Amino acid sequence: MNFIRSAFFILTVCFLFNSHKLSAQTFLKPFQISEKKTSLLSDTINKKSNGKAVFKMKKDPWKAVLYSAILPGAGQVYNKSYWKVPVIAGLGGYFVYGIINNNNQYLDYKNLYANSQTPENPSGNQSLRNLREFYLDERDNFIVYSLILYLVNLIDAYVDAQLYDFDVSDNIKLGILQKNNFAKLSFNF
Repeated sequence: MNFIRSAFFILTVCFLFNSHKLSAQTFLKPFQISEKKTSLLSDTINKKSNGKAVFKMKKDPWKAVLYSAILPGAGQVYNKSYWKVPVIAGLGGYFVYGIINNNNQYLDYKNLYANSQTPENPSGNQSLRNLREFYLDERDNFIVYSLILYLVNLIDAYVDAQLYDFDVSDNIKLGILQKNNFAKLSFNF
């Protein structure tokens, strides 16, 4: 149970630190983009009247979180990460099955234990009591797993929308002090 609490705490802290609105404009302010490079990014870069380029995200992270909050997996569809939907649905279905199955077992053993208590033996059958407690704990664990999956679903939708415009092409170039060509790093795969 300590592992679950630790994982829940870490996920909560990560979500809270990422919840303030970070825009790509914050990261792109110091960089000037030339006309040649702007043509490559014309769908995501708008020019202001003063000549500086401003980045405009294609996907809204909070809209993705809202979609995933209403229907788990809908934020992933919004972000066009279709392969994640069956994973979320499969795990969610398994956790719901675990909750229902363990709750039914808990109720069965609860009734059997209650029936085993008699005036001669008020403590009842201890093995039935242990099984009742086991299935109660398992049901509660599956509820916690479902909540963790729900939070991970929300965090994934947010992060995926933030990184939707991230360039993952084979040609990655980084230029520092490009006017003087002081340092230039280039990777071609």
